Amino acid sequence: MITREQTRQVRVGGVPIGGGAPIPVQSMTNTRTEDVQATLAQIRALADAGCDIVRCAVPTAEAADALSEITALSPIPVVADIHFDHRLALAAIRAGAAKIRINPGNIGSAERVAEIAEAAGRAGIPIRIGVNGGSLEKELLAKYGGVTAEALAESAIRQVELLHGMGFFDLVVSVKSSDVRMNLTAHRLLAERTDHPLHIGITEAGVSQAALIKSAMGIGTLLCEGIGDTIRVSLTGDPVKEIAAARDILRAADLLPGAIQLIACPTCGRTKADLTAAAEQIAGALAPIEKERIRARAARPLTVAVMGCAVNGPGEAAHADAGVAFGDGRAVLFRRGEQVGTVAAEHAADALLEIVRELSM
Repeated sequence: MITREQTRQVRVGGVPIGGGAPIPVQSMTNTRTEDVQATLAQIRALADAGCDIVRCAVPTAEAADALSEITALSPIPVVADIHFDHRLALAAIRAGAAKIRINPGNIGSAERVAEIAEAAGRAGIPIRIGVNGGSLEKELLAKYGGVTAEALAESAIRQVELLHGMGFFDLVVSVKSSDVRMNLTAHRLLAERTDHPLHIGITEAGVSQAALIKSAMGIGTLLCEGIGDTIRVSLTGDPVKEIAAARDILRAADLLPGAIQLIACPTCGRTKADLTAAAEQIAGALAPIEKERIRARAARPLTVAVMGCAVNGPGEAAHADAGVAFGDGRAVLFRRGEQVGTVAAEHAADALLEIVRELSM
């Protein structure tokens, strides 16, 4: 079991972050926020995919105005992403944003931050301090000779201390870089210096398989060290794809309540069944079952094993909650360590799924 860093808890709408709460998945719309219908359509698609919190860019007064309707109709809490103009943060708070993200590298003077903190405090919403390697303060770039993990962490801590001095403590902190090693070091430094919940991710990860692997390395490593209270996978393109990736990372780290872990044999020359077809059929059928379990926050995870030969098959299947070990034309079924039957190979997938459904009730 992973021992998570103990952090304070804040609430974004009805979603808790930190303090040992389940780790919420976040994403960000890439529609023009001024286009209310397009933005709401994307938010609904994200929510349906399992997104817990969504962020919208607020670059203009028109976007801030649109946020009123978006926050009123969104099925999940909406965070306003603010850069350069603190007045947009104030407008977003009036529009019903559940959290405000500000960037120390471009939000401006302490007086502007104080105005945001006062308004957020009155509204009872948190502020996310979002440091990014691409917009770090000039004095820190000069001090450290460029973007470094130490510079990222210092930027965040300086903003935390500034807000503490203003009497504002309802904070989430993030530092993001596209460099995995730098990102890891910066978050480790932060975890040592603050107990505010951390929003983690690899920014500008890229596209396709490489971006998924980069995100999994950066986010997964931190989660396995107990660091991170909410996550966002940053992929170029349709943000809905980010949700499946985030869920996969949380599942792999055993941090997704209700998840189903599928263990499947990679196959070799000993395999005598069409294991690929069976595993794909089972994976497809498990997806809606898992979705309902996650929605219900099922406390006990389930492990399902689909194995292809007599070497590791019976052992792996017996250690799973539900398992099947294929042989030559037959398959042995297991339920929480006990062998419960043998069926023809062509019926094994359906029989295994029946066991899973029983265990999920």
